[in-house]
Amino acid sequence: MPYIIPIISALIVILVVLALLRAVVFVQQQQVAIIQRMGKFLRTLNAGPHLLVPFLDRVRYTMDMREMVVPFPPQGVITEDNLMVNIDSVIYFQIVDPVKAAYEAQNYIQAIEQLTMTTLRNIIGGLDLEQTLTSREEINAKLRAVLDEATGKWGIKVNRVELRSIEPPATIRDAMEKGARAERDKRAAILLAEGQRQSQILSASGERESLILRAQGERESQVLRAQADRQAKMLRAEGEAQAITTVFNAIHAGKPDQALLAYQYMQMLPNIARGDANKVWIVPSELNDALKGLGKAAGDMLGGVQFPSVDAAEFAAPAKVDVFAEIAAQKAEAEAESSKTVQDAIAEAQQLEGRRGGTSRSAGRPSGGRPGPG
Repeated sequence: MPYIIPIISALIVILVVLALLRAVVFVQQQQVAIIQRMGKFLRTLNAGPHLLVPFLDRVRYTMDMREMVVPFPPQGVITEDNLMVNIDSVIYFQIVDPVKAAYEAQNYIQAIEQLTMTTLRNIIGGLDLEQTLTSREEINAKLRAVLDEATGKWGIKVNRVELRSIEPPATIRDAMEKGARAERDKRAAILLAEGQRQSQILSASGERESLILRAQGERESQVLRAQADRQAKMLRAEGEAQAITTVFNAIHAGKPDQALLAYQYMQMLPNIARGDANKVWIVPSELNDALKGLGKAAGDMLGGVQFPSVDAAEFAAPAKVDVFAEIAAQKAEAEAESSKTVQDAIAEAQQLEGRRGGTSRSAGRPSGGRPGPG
C-alpha cells in the first residue's frame, strides 16, 4: 500500500507529459496542417507552433503549398490516321485550397494522371501524325485548359503541361528519316544547281564584259595607231616636200646647164649597177645622149681654141674607149661621195664649171698622142 501513491503520481506525470506533447504542434514553412476533432474537420494551421486539445484534436493531413512537378510515364495514344505514338508528359500544378485537396479527391496525383491520359487520347485522336509532331504548343494549351478546369474543384491549379517526347513507331521513324534525308538531298541539289547557275551567269557576264572591254581597247588602239600613222605620213610628206623644195630652190639658184645635168646623170650610173645580185648590166640608151650633151658643151666652150693639125688618119680611126672601165671608176668615185648632200654636189658642179677649160685640154691630149693602127 505505501507504494501505490508514488506509482499513481508517476503515472499522472507521464500522462501530463504525453498530453503536453500531443497538444503542441509545429507546422513547417509552405505547409498547411488540417486539424480534425473527433474525426471531423476543425481548422487549418499555418506555419509555426500551435496548441491542440490533447486526445481530441489531431493533425489529419499536411499539405505542401509549393508548386509540384509530376512526370507521368509514356502513354500509348492512337492518332487519327491509326498510328500508335508514345507520349511522355510533365505537369506543373499547385494546391490553392488544402481543404478541398484533402477531402474532394482521395488521391489527387493519381486523379490528375488519369485525367491527363484520357484528355491526351481525346486531343491526339483528332490529329494525324504530322500534326501531332508539329503541334505541341497547341496540344499543351488544350491539355492545360482541360486539366485546370477539372482540377479546380479539387483545390488544385494546373500551371503548365509539357509533352517531353512524342515517339512514333520504328517503321514510321525510318520512313520519316528517309523522307527528311531525301528532302535535305533535294534542297542540297537545288542549292548546288542554283549556285552553278549563278556561277555560270557571273562567268558569262564577266566574259562578255571582258570581250567588250577588249574590243573597245583594240578599237581605240587601232584608232590611235591610225592617227599615229597618219601623223607620221603627214610629217614624212611635209619633210619630203620641204626637202624637194629646198633641192629645187638650190638647183634653180645655181642655174645648172645641160653639161651639169649630163654630168650628174653620169654620176648616177654606177648606183644603177651597184648590187651583188646584178649579174648582167645593160647600158641605158640615154648614155649616148648624155655623152653627146657633154661633147656639145665642151665644143661650145672650146669653139675659139685652135688645135694643132693632126693627121686625118687619127680621126678616121680613133682609139677605142673602155666604157666599162670608165663606169667602174665613176662608180668608185660615186661610192666615196654618196654620203654628201645635194647641196655639196651642186657646189662641186659649180667648181667644175670654172675648170672646164683645163679639163677639155687634158681630155684632148690622149687622143692626139696615141698612134693610129696604120
